[in-house]
Amino acid sequence: MKIYRYKHNTKISTGVLKEDKLYAVQGSVYRKFKTAKKGIPVGDVALLPPVMPSKIVAIGLNYKDHAMERGKPLPEEPLIFLKPSSAVVGPKGIIVYPSMTKRVDFEGELAVIIKKKASRLHPDDLTDDYILGYTCFNDVTARDLQTKDVQFTRAKSFDTFAAIGPCIATDIDPARLRVKTFLNGKLRQSGNTRNLIFSVPFLVRFVSNIMTLNPGDVITTGTPAGIGPMVPGDKVDVQIEGIGTLSNTVMKIWD
Repeated sequence: MKIYRYKHNTKISTGVLKEDKLYAVQGSVYRKFKTAKKGIPVGDVALLPPVMPSKIVAIGLNYKDHAMERGKPLPEEPLIFLKPSSAVVGPKGIIVYPSMTKRVDFEGELAVIIKKKASRLHPDDLTDDYILGYTCFNDVTARDLQTKDVQFTRAKSFDTFAAIGPCIATDIDPARLRVKTFLNGKLRQSGNTRNLIFSVPFLVRFVSNIMTLNPGDVITTGTPAGIGPMVPGDKVDVQIEGIGTLSNTVMKIWD
């Protein structure tokens, strides 16, 4: 099942895709729900970020090849940082190139959408019931500021630096998914989640022992090798099998 959040006329709804139509959810996607009997052609709606999370918990250096390209040792525990909800931008949204940076990078990733409250999960707890599904994510990063500041907050937190979408796919196995990123149609990143250092279930349990995860929260799982800079006018596509493609363009807003 693929779940979309969208705007039709002036109404914002969540719907399930069946063939080429979206059927509005009646109830909450975080619980059992029904769908409307009449669908809306997906081409008639504007797609929105599939969730508006209270927080985005991002995982750094979770692919060996990315750690190598960054010249970093492999982490013994997940390296986590937060991205604010104010950074969220959806499918076909604009990634704004800030004036205080000289290099903005793409980082294509698989993201996990939390389904129900998770706190202090035990190592043997199953995590399937805590996961609604998965989506594409671009962990946009001001690379020069990350190097300058050492810690990640400023470099990762600008408005529009958390591109997410286009949908939440609920029936896929996160353990073996191809993750690709294209810049202006050219393949720049090609990885597979089978190469994650820390698996999705491990990450959910680990993060839950640091902070409570709420429905709609997002955990990103790290990016494979091949990160690189974007410039105003570029188009970046993050493509994950079983989910789809998240497309965004880069724009400079002059002060």
